[in-house]
Amino acid sequence: MDVYRMLALIALGYVLKMLVRRDTLFRWLNLFSTRVLLTLFVFGNVAGKDLEYLVSIRLVFLYVFLIIGLSLGLSYLYARLRVEDEDWAGALMILSTYPNTAAMGFPIASLFLKDITPAILYSTTNSLVVLPLATFIAAHYSSGKASIRRSVLRALKFPPTAANLLALALVLLGVRLPGWIIEPIKSIGWWSIPLLLIYFGSIMNLREFRWRHLAEVGLFRSVIPFLFVFLTLRGAGNIYYAVLVEASMPPAIMANVILAHYRLKAEEAIGVTVIQTLLVLAFFLAFAAFVT
Repeated sequence: MDVYRMLALIALGYVLKMLVRRDTLFRWLNLFSTRVLLTLFVFGNVAGKDLEYLVSIRLVFLYVFLIIGLSLGLSYLYARLRVEDEDWAGALMILSTYPNTAAMGFPIASLFLKDITPAILYSTTNSLVVLPLATFIAAHYSSGKASIRRSVLRALKFPPTAANLLALALVLLGVRLPGWIIEPIKSIGWWSIPLLLIYFGSIMNLREFRWRHLAEVGLFRSVIPFLFVFLTLRGAGNIYYAVLVEASMPPAIMANVILAHYRLKAEEAIGVTVIQTLLVLAFFLAFAAFVT
């Protein structure tokens, strides 16, 4: 799915919300796409890998953890020092850590690369780590920073997170499910992507948008990762452009879905995500024209 189709689906959701004006329909759309289709999609994509695949990605694998640690660590320190609203502190950490590496990352990576395999490897590895991490943070902060045990249990109740961890356990144990099981699961689950984009469009608004929030998320989610990769990985060929793009992407739709699920500053996050997505898209279009 390219950037233009992604934006068209978001626009479709926005128009449908204006025409239908009933929250019930979109609430069920969200439940079906996240708790059923996305669960299948996550499980199928992770369980379809093997341990050799995880080991083989090396440099890309390393940078996934470096970027996650950088964005999460700095946003956490900033939140502790400068953010008084605990709910926004949790939302800031999730938005800063969970990038849109697939729906937006793949089309933008194709501006620089003929073969986007390194970008796909980055996205897949990132999803393995970030989904349960972001869910745990949301569960922890939305419960008033309850105990670690309670937050973990709340996170596991989110079906895509449980599916992610189950599939990862199968990979680590060397259990390979046959293709006739995995492929239908992935094909059906893929429809979660367009449906989530439509749902995102239906809840999109800028009523709670704050410029300060945009600056905070933009700094930890895009600016710092971009500079880090630019300064440390430049000259590494295709891997450089793949990691540079994926590491700098705006917050994922899924990050906003998690915030909405846990009722954690979702309206503020949506406005930030929309504006940052447009800014990052414009930046990389200009950047591609400059370097290619």
